[in-house]
Amino acid sequence: MAIKAFELTAIDAKRFTRRDERPQNLRIDHNSTVTLIAAAGEDTANVDFRFTANFVGVGVIKIEGRLVWEGQAEALAQQWQRSNNMPPEVAGQIHAAVLSNCLPSAVLIARDIGLPPPLPPIPQLTPGAAGRPGGAKDARGPEVA
Repeated sequence: MAIKAFELTAIDAKRFTRRDERPQNLRIDHNSTVTLIAAAGEDTANVDFRFTANFVGVGVIKIEGRLVWEGQAEALAQQWQRSNNMPPEVAGQIHAAVLSNCLPSAVLIARDIGLPPPLPPIPQLTPGAAGRPGGAKDARGPEVA
């Protein structure tokens, strides 16, 4: 089971506010959706997808594309036709490929239309508090390796 090819087929980006309007608390939602799975051969399937980065109330970026998945394609396509569902391990692999390929494109598109990068925030770490009972601080400071 592997992703053999990946292509983008459509990009749509819209900003709903002016560049000088800066919202205080901007929520960015990401979504990847498989829209169609069709067997292309005995062991390959074409998977159509849509990736959306929604900047709530400020803008939206939609990317559509297709990837070629290699594995038990006939069984996957039949399961998709019956229930619009796929096995969790296949879904994880496909959605990971969509995110890893579409997020960099979405970052560049967001820059071009004046939106912040649609990346999750980097977690804030408190030096000395991690791994200690009750979050006790170490008076010596953080350990440097």
